Amino acid sequence: MGKIIEKYKKERDAASLNSSDIGQDVTLMGWVSTVRDLGGTLFIDLRDRSGIVQVVFQNDLLSKEDLELAKSLRQEYVAGIRGKVIKREGKPNPNLSTGEIEVAATELELFNKSRPMPFQISDEIDASEETRLKYRFLDLRRPSLQKAIMMRSKASFIIRKHFYDEGFIEVETPVLTKSTPEGARDYLVPSRISKGKFFALPQSPQLFKQLLQVSGFEKYIQIVKCFRDEDLRADRQPEFTQVDLEMSFVKADDIIDVSSLMLKKVFKEILDFEMELPVKRITYKESMERFGVDNPDVRFEMELFNGNDALANSDFTVFKSAIDGGGIVTGFIVKNGASLSRKVIDDYTSFVKLYKAKGLAWLKKADGAFTGPVSKFVDESFKSFLQSKGIEDGDLALFVADTDISTARTAAGRLRTHVAKQLELVKSNDFGFVWVTDFPMFEKDENSGKLNAVHHPFTMPNEEDLELLESNPLNVRTNAYDIVLNGQEIGGGSIRIHSQDVQQKVFKALGIGDEEAREKFGFLLDALSFGAPPHGGLAFGLDRLMSIMLEMDSIRDVIAFPKTTSASCLTTGAPSHIDQSQIKELGLELK
Repeated sequence: MGKIIEKYKKERDAASLNSSDIGQDVTLMGWVSTVRDLGGTLFIDLRDRSGIVQVVFQNDLLSKEDLELAKSLRQEYVAGIRGKVIKREGKPNPNLSTGEIEVAATELELFNKSRPMPFQISDEIDASEETRLKYRFLDLRRPSLQKAIMMRSKASFIIRKHFYDEGFIEVETPVLTKSTPEGARDYLVPSRISKGKFFALPQSPQLFKQLLQVSGFEKYIQIVKCFRDEDLRADRQPEFTQVDLEMSFVKADDIIDVSSLMLKKVFKEILDFEMELPVKRITYKESMERFGVDNPDVRFEMELFNGNDALANSDFTVFKSAIDGGGIVTGFIVKNGASLSRKVIDDYTSFVKLYKAKGLAWLKKADGAFTGPVSKFVDESFKSFLQSKGIEDGDLALFVADTDISTARTAAGRLRTHVAKQLELVKSNDFGFVWVTDFPMFEKDENSGKLNAVHHPFTMPNEEDLELLESNPLNVRTNAYDIVLNGQEIGGGSIRIHSQDVQQKVFKALGIGDEEAREKFGFLLDALSFGAPPHGGLAFGLDRLMSIMLEMDSIRDVIAFPKTTSASCLTTGAPSHIDQSQIKELGLELK
């Protein structure tokens, strides 16, 4: 370290300077973003995490040594500047918050040089994602990513303060824990001491936060890393962060209310967006009927219709056979969609086939008349049905028919979202929230025929459905709730089972016998027998929440050091081979 750090502290961020600071002496430290030599006068843009300020090097203010040093500066060199804030010569730069001023350097220190960059440190970047992730420490210098990480930090602070003010206690739960392979695959860690045995990294702190309620803490919160060894997509990572909470002596409304208020504060303080409370609620059944999915995007209309009553006697064989087979004819009206080309509609047909639909039927209305493949089947009943759904001249009606109701609704629901995105029906910085409640307790595995828990096996069934646990488990609804934002689930939770008797009935429905239940969850069953209070909780996906708020294409852009879609870290080269001696010490052999 040299003269500037020895004499001065970095007392101001670059972007904090403005015209009110003119005449002040300041010390700045950061990276050289650009260098401009305008024939005797040298300018640089100095960048730190706050932004950029222009620095000018004038012959009469600098020592000969510092002037020569200034001429050697290149992009991404690390420098310290001591200087005076002055009015910017020429026109202000409207693209910078510091555009009305500049700093006339009086002292300069070069902390470090830099090799040529593998890509430009700019938001207008053309490097591949692979290159960006390999040099993630450089990628993170880009303003948009720095903003994302700083906004994430601010959000975490707001979240912690909110729950602290509400009386929650932050407790850290174990990272090395027991494998309970009921959901995604676990990441396993071999034990050196107990050879042949393994820890698992937690998929969530679920069991521990329930144990904390039995311990009497009543209100628990943690911003926690979780791990799932699963196939990855843009919104998935092998390690991710949850805002995890649990409460005792509560009903679902209490958890929903305290969580909604937290979201309101985060959106207000981060984006100055006024979130309306209470957030609307719909049941799972209503969500599937109106939107075809359990994570509906409620920012636009185009809700699904049920055409069964009106079309049961249709001459169109596709509709009639679907209805007669116990299925459904569903779809939606696309306002002003009659202008869409046949090619676009054919693309929609290909799209619904991705969701197992057999095809897509359609018609258009223009000048009071119907055109398109289905138009010749429009009788008075069909016409009356379309009018009741609000079809007007210039509109397009899309239909999915299938004997499997779930297939038809899912395909139509996914198409609804696809069409809205393609037609740009939602605006930037528009946020639509909805709570989805009363999920099914169980679903049947297509291959084995066994029942699986839709949420997890510790979810409390709705009280009125308890008697169905043994007689008709597929009709059991749960006291569970998901919060959906812009068509993506950002959090989910439930009231938990606090009765050992109910828990054992759920295990039985899942085909988990007493011995297996004792082996996997014995510690929880024991806890439930020692005065477990009624309790429930919720977990938010912090990565996903932040990516939606900041309108990022991928959650990787709100994580400092993310993994690739192959679950690898290009920055460090993980996962990597280990020494044979380490393998031997663990009592393992590799094939």
